[in-house]
Amino acid sequence: MKNNQFAIAPADHQQRVTELQTIHLLHPDEEQQLSPNQLWVKLLTRIHIADHTPALDHEWLNSLLATPDQSITDWLNQNLPLTNRVFYLVALQLLQFEPAIDFAIDDPLTGMEKIQLPMEHHEHWTTANVIDAFYLLLNTRTKLGQNLLDRLTSQGMLTWTYALPANQKPIYFNGKPIASFDPTRFIREVVYVETDMDTDYDGKADLVKVEIMRPADSNDGLKVPAAFTASPYNQGTNDKWGEEITHNVNIPLTHKDPHDQSPAEPDFPMTFTKQTVNGESQTAAESFSTTPAYTLNTYLSVRGYAIVYASGIGTKDSDGLQTCGSPEQTDSMKAVVEWLHGDRRAFTDRTSGIAIRADWCNGNVGMTGRSYLGTLATAVATTGVAGLKAIVSEAAISNWYDYYRENGLVMAPGGFQGEDADVLAAETFSRTKSPADYRRIEATNNRYMKGLAAAEDRTTGNYNGFWAHRNYLPNVDNIKCSVMMVHGLNDWNVKPVNVKNLYDALSGMPNTSKLILHQGQHIYINAFRSLDFSEMINLWFANKLWELDNHADELLPDVLVQDNVHPETWTTYTNWSGNQSTTLNLTNNSLTTENATASGRVKFNDHQDDATYQKWCQKPAEWSQALLNDFDGHFSAHFVSTPLKKDWLLRGTPTLKVRVASSADHGLLSARLVDRGSAKRLTVSPVILAKDGLELAYHFGKDDLREFQLQKETTDAKVISYGHINLQNRRDASSVDDLTAGKFVDVELPLQPIFHTLSAGHQLELILFATDYEMTLRGNEAISYQIDPQNCTLVLPNN
Repeated sequence: MKNNQFAIAPADHQQRVTELQTIHLLHPDEEQQLSPNQLWVKLLTRIHIADHTPALDHEWLNSLLATPDQSITDWLNQNLPLTNRVFYLVALQLLQFEPAIDFAIDDPLTGMEKIQLPMEHHEHWTTANVIDAFYLLLNTRTKLGQNLLDRLTSQGMLTWTYALPANQKPIYFNGKPIASFDPTRFIREVVYVETDMDTDYDGKADLVKVEIMRPADSNDGLKVPAAFTASPYNQGTNDKWGEEITHNVNIPLTHKDPHDQSPAEPDFPMTFTKQTVNGESQTAAESFSTTPAYTLNTYLSVRGYAIVYASGIGTKDSDGLQTCGSPEQTDSMKAVVEWLHGDRRAFTDRTSGIAIRADWCNGNVGMTGRSYLGTLATAVATTGVAGLKAIVSEAAISNWYDYYRENGLVMAPGGFQGEDADVLAAETFSRTKSPADYRRIEATNNRYMKGLAAAEDRTTGNYNGFWAHRNYLPNVDNIKCSVMMVHGLNDWNVKPVNVKNLYDALSGMPNTSKLILHQGQHIYINAFRSLDFSEMINLWFANKLWELDNHADELLPDVLVQDNVHPETWTTYTNWSGNQSTTLNLTNNSLTTENATASGRVKFNDHQDDATYQKWCQKPAEWSQALLNDFDGHFSAHFVSTPLKKDWLLRGTPTLKVRVASSADHGLLSARLVDRGSAKRLTVSPVILAKDGLELAYHFGKDDLREFQLQKETTDAKVISYGHINLQNRRDASSVDDLTAGKFVDVELPLQPIFHTLSAGHQLELILFATDYEMTLRGNEAISYQIDPQNCTLVLPNN
């Protein structure tokens, strides 16, 4: 068990005194009037809010050990001076760590160091030392994944702050707002933001429904910032419809004509009317009860942030069509930011023309969310919209071509074979949830969907105008806000290339950017035990949205990476890519194979017998395992290094150069990079350590505490990177060249970016093959491939 905290802000003694007094834990003059032991006991009894009498205080103190053999009360009777060992033995218990399980009872200081908990050592404890150490203890994470102050807050210690006047909020502690806003009095309201587009062809500007949950204090003069999540899923999804139109991928790859052009996507009207304003209201006319919530937003809400959700165009109670990542969808979410900033109008309902302002907002907006949600945060940021001060972009797409295509190939996001932009548009077109509204728009939507499906061009898989409209990277220079990127190194849904390209594009820009890389797949990390992610975001948003000078940019690491070998280990870096590279040749001096012919070439055939083909189509995971075990080279070529003599950290984008020939006039090449070696690796998904164990506020929201742990059984291999390319797209994804059967061509293939430690004794393996049953089309063609290892290299970035 290891604690990793990055959101503890340095504070001098006077600041600690002031903040402890602000939350009523320290009373004036106690530092001068009490002895160190007396002050320590006072602070202890004040954080145990369940006690209301001296007898109960005595009973609680008697339940905590001050030494291996004495309770606090027994130890106090001896009139001994406070020591490091006594203070931190009690501290470990307050932090919910258990003797003999988490630490040795007779050596608490070693336990603190092993768990990586912050502490202060003093030879002779003074009252000032007690204050400083107790302040630090309140900021220290407990065994259940929250700092001690947040745990005490969730137990009701600070509910008295709910009644404070609005002008005394927020209350900051260690550079972050604390939970001083009463969730039972939250205002829940709905407004309809007017956009500058007409995507449903009805001659009127589209309206977008926005749901807001904000503190009651914001009606009493307190201007609060907004944490906005743009989620096309929030108003419901059409899962069955999506399943019905999912594309068949069990079809062959075909030869591409270099002169073929993709159809253009449908245009939207340029002229339309806007609503006439018939008055203005200070209060919303519509409310809501619940909405699908990101638990980080729940955590932020009681700290004074207004929580805003919008699903955008083409969703229930909004106008327009679902366009899947288009500039129009981006602009519909940008419009919400503009309204929050005071630059756009909204209405209390869809028809009355009664306008409403976000007068309660201080004009500062941060965007949060994972996957499609984080994608739209990135997209809105690239517009440079005023008021957007920060985004937390988690598992986000930066270029939709890299999500649904790759180097001239139709490509599935991991686990979603046959999905495409039109399928996702259909699944999120929640206007179907209002039957009458859907009947009015059905024919229009059907026409648009037909045009969208043609424009995405599954026939060629080429980069075209459709995908260019959904590529946010060319507009990164417009970003004015601070950006925090969070991504899983094992995310095969939104692949790591999306975050690497965004990270690289932001490098050198004046706005602050941060990067967190974890060992997960397509997940949230705000409920991890080993990392203070929620506190990091609270610190960051306090700086960007509350405009508090808390030095967040300096405190939070530029690059933070979770280790793939040692559990609960996070390491800081200054950048992603290493400062050097190693070139491996696919010959006997670097990566070797046992299946070369007399000419030195390696051959494999992509065709399988029908039974095997059908099985792998139905269970792609079995194909994946068969690929790892195909050492005889029936349908792949394996190149393996000698065992490593020491650990090797690979960081950056591996690049493969291959000379390859296909027996047909078309073909593809796929590659997997493998960490080969027996080891207990981290679990694929985080393990739930405590169901509902993470309390987000007092009687308001819970989350499951999670963490990656070492698997109980060893595994022999782990895929760490991969790549795919159409052999006719050798120059780039938009250019097509002819391919002559049997003729060797040179291909350069960047693989997915990595940050991975290969352990000593392990081997690096490169597997070359054609059909990827998990991601590419699966035609089962009788195509033979030849690899010329003498003209193949793998370039690996590393330290």
